[in-house]
Amino acid sequence: MIILGIILGYLVGAVPTGYIFGRALAGIDIREHGSGNLGATNVLRVLGKGPGFLVLVLDILKGMLAVALIPDLLGLTGTFDRVVLAIAAVCGHNWTVFLNFKGGKGIATSFGVLLGLMIKIALIRPVVFWVFLIWVACFLATRIVSVSSIVAATCLPITMVLTNQEFILICLGVVFCILVVLRHRPNIKRLFAGQEPRVSLPFFRKDK
Repeated sequence: MIILGIILGYLVGAVPTGYIFGRALAGIDIREHGSGNLGATNVLRVLGKGPGFLVLVLDILKGMLAVALIPDLLGLTGTFDRVVLAIAAVCGHNWTVFLNFKGGKGIATSFGVLLGLMIKIALIRPVVFWVFLIWVACFLATRIVSVSSIVAATCLPITMVLTNQEFILICLGVVFCILVVLRHRPNIKRLFAGQEPRVSLPFFRKDK
């Protein structure tokens, strides 16, 4: 059953929502516009707030389904089983079979995984709460999604250790941290070059 669970988790994560929205709404390949990423941030920049929000929600749901629904349907209710399916779902998003194994950065899907785990494992709820607050605080301070994501991902395993989570969950936090940093290598280069774009917010003055 675990093999079937991994396959299903991967396929759920692999659904390229950003690409689908780009084709359906504008007849474009979202990878050829904006930052070239499949994620919600690039969809927001290219297609607007509505599609960007929907892609964000759907990518989060992919992670939630992979750890909160699929394992229960298959009788894989142990923490180890959920962690394995969580990694499968994020890998599916990052390296989707539907687009020649080129996908997004996995932030929304990883957050969905954490939300799904939070539903099933009460002890992880403080971790999700604090990591989300860290992401929001960094975003409000910088308005740069990549910085917020990298900082939050780095704090994830640390927060898990500080809150005495199960070893397998700490391992998941380490894996997610590594994946986020690796997937954001182009963003890190742009950050050092001062070229990483900021997200415009209504209560901030627009950048000149």
